[in-house]
Amino acid sequence: MSRTPAIEVRAGKGRPLGMSPDTFLRDYWQKRPLLVRGAFTDFRNPVTPDDLAGLACEDLALSRIAIHEPKLDRWTLRSGPFAEGDFATLPKTHWTLLVQDVDKWDADVAALLGHFSFLPSWRVDDVMISYAEDGGSVGAHVDQYDVFLLQGLGRRHWQISTDAHAPKAFRDDSELKLLREFTPTHDWVLEPGDMLYLPPGVPHHGIAVGACMTYSVGMRAPSQADLLGDFVDHLIERLPEEARYTDADLASARGDGEIDDAAIARVAQAMPWLKLDTPVALATLRAWFGGFITRYRSAQLAAAPPRRLSDAMFLRAVASGASVRRNPWSRCAWMRDGRGAVLFVAGEGHACSRSLARTAGMLDEFPLATGNARDLALLRALVDAGHYALVHPRRSRSSR
Repeated sequence: MSRTPAIEVRAGKGRPLGMSPDTFLRDYWQKRPLLVRGAFTDFRNPVTPDDLAGLACEDLALSRIAIHEPKLDRWTLRSGPFAEGDFATLPKTHWTLLVQDVDKWDADVAALLGHFSFLPSWRVDDVMISYAEDGGSVGAHVDQYDVFLLQGLGRRHWQISTDAHAPKAFRDDSELKLLREFTPTHDWVLEPGDMLYLPPGVPHHGIAVGACMTYSVGMRAPSQADLLGDFVDHLIERLPEEARYTDADLASARGDGEIDDAAIARVAQAMPWLKLDTPVALATLRAWFGGFITRYRSAQLAAAPPRRLSDAMFLRAVASGASVRRNPWSRCAWMRDGRGAVLFVAGEGHACSRSLARTAGMLDEFPLATGNARDLALLRALVDAGHYALVHPRRSRSSR
């Protein structure tokens, strides 16, 4: 009889998960929750509460404030950007500030993602940071994606339910998707450096014990509706006008309006991309998914530089040993394509060498010079589009 893996472990030296990544992926990933005590030893907050509040005032930041009135069990949700004076009007307790995508704004926060390199980089969505005063919470809820909840400043009381039959109906009196019923099966108080992993669909509730900050590393998990909708759009854009339903083998109709089996077969023939075992369908699926998964979900786009580099300036940059640094809003991934590769950047696929594709997938910053003219031309195009920026040697710093 196999033993059920422990729900709580303690991290060891060089083992922030308390086990090897392979063991974690086999026993916990998308299967069961895990609390890791001391996952990040001597954890120091990369940002302060004041830094987070300042970011919440930026126009492009995605921020919210959730306020709970315990006596009335009433919830209020406010959306940013906020003004500095908004924070002075908040109650003393029972409120939470949440800011998404902090890794796009702060290099030290982005560096935390290096601890999750055992997961495909394209699966990582963002690092959201919450600051809460005593009693602050966003209520009992369910996420439909994997999340790692790292305790930063202070302490937070977490409750979860591992009951597979727990009710998951939502309350209808709040903008927040709060569970109508929640009966925890486990509860803990997390100290700084502790980390709670939750697979999709696990009901949970976190409450601040005094002022605290929590770092939520969320995974990108598109719904089937999102996948199908975007895939259909992808196909529609590429189908020629002359690609239509045809019936050159039509037999005399009986006049009763029947859509017979032969017609259904022709419809299927007119949509070969539904047969995922065909080379055409697989190629289409690959091209679509690469673009879809690298397109940033909140529609933030990299801005092209105000002035395009001249050929002479670009060649001088290559000769001087300049590097290129990826814009944090530009996601990238790649796929093999024959002996080469397709590098997907912010929704667009580009043919290149496997060497460049691997480098771009591994590093946020790398040397510009390559021995391949096609790769160099691609990097030039990506710089012109704002997906990468030139970093001259005197200003270069190591990629995180």
